[in-house]
Amino acid sequence: MRKRKPKLRIIQPDPRYKDPMVTQFVNNMMLQGKKGTAFQIFYDAMDLMKERTDQDEHALWKKALNNAMPQVEVRSRRIGGATFQIPTEIPAKRKIAIGMKWLIKFARQRSGKGMAEKLAAELIAASKGEGAAVKRKEDTHRMAESNRAFAHFRV
Repeated sequence: MRKRKPKLRIIQPDPRYKDPMVTQFVNNMMLQGKKGTAFQIFYDAMDLMKERTDQDEHALWKKALNNAMPQVEVRSRRIGGATFQIPTEIPAKRKIAIGMKWLIKFARQRSGKGMAEKLAAELIAASKGEGAAVKRKEDTHRMAESNRAFAHFRV
């Protein structure tokens, strides 16, 4: 590569849980630069989760994120005129980012009133090992497993 790696930005922890990963989640959820609105939606969803489950909502969120994070993915690689799906392990930061994006994406697609309600429902489902984000992770793992024969093409 010609350019040097960009300097990593330090993400500030959020006000309620003092966790930088929560801020990263909210940053992914934010639309049109409205961070305050994104934080409000996230905290409302956390309050809803606490009401519905009577468990620590931050621990439940972490569990949901862990359940949605993929370990491997398939990457397309062209070798001798044929395109192979090659399973590769994912770096830790990318795992977290993909898990967050899937949770947010599938929460937005859910039916319900208001983003906070949809997000709470998706997080509760993901913490139980259900939900669309966890299904996407399992599909990705299944695809990597079925293409394991091409793992020797890995770069």
